Amino acid sequence: MEITRQCVVGLTWTLKDTLGEVLDVLDAPVQFMVGGNDLFEAIEDALQGHAPGAVVQVHLEPEQAFGDFDEQRIFLEPRTAFPGEIEEGMVFDGAALPQGVSAAIPREGFYTVSTLYPQHVVLDGNHPLAGIALRLEMKIASVREATEAEIGRGSAGAGFFTVLPTAPDSGALH
Repeated sequence: MEITRQCVVGLTWTLKDTLGEVLDVLDAPVQFMVGGNDLFEAIEDALQGHAPGAVVQVHLEPEQAFGDFDEQRIFLEPRTAFPGEIEEGMVFDGAALPQGVSAAIPREGFYTVSTLYPQHVVLDGNHPLAGIALRLEMKIASVREATEAEIGRGSAGAGFFTVLPTAPDSGALH
């Protein structure tokens, strides 16, 4: 079976930046729904018409992937608003940010603690891969028809490339 809209594809891949640094390797196949919410449109387009065993390479510009880096999604907040055991790299759901942070921070999306200062915490609401052009080499392990449940959910259950808005009408991806 060849890949068409509303099918499920099992993929392995190597994800690199444009300098060739490996960002992620998926050795065991994971199933994604083509024509749903699991993959970026550029990846789905590149997969069309291919069958199991094929190797597909795609170049993704930031706007086709995780969006451009947005300085407006960086926030300097008082350290006292956060738990004492806070560390760089911790991630907070915007809907569950601690009391005491600015009301100007959108509550949609996720925020990574990027820098800690004695009196402040820097929160970054950008996706870690925002602003980065990506190279993706995928090997198609399997292709099957999507079930009615998968079509209804728009997903085969995987979410690596799930497209979610970070703020209403922002067009940014997370």
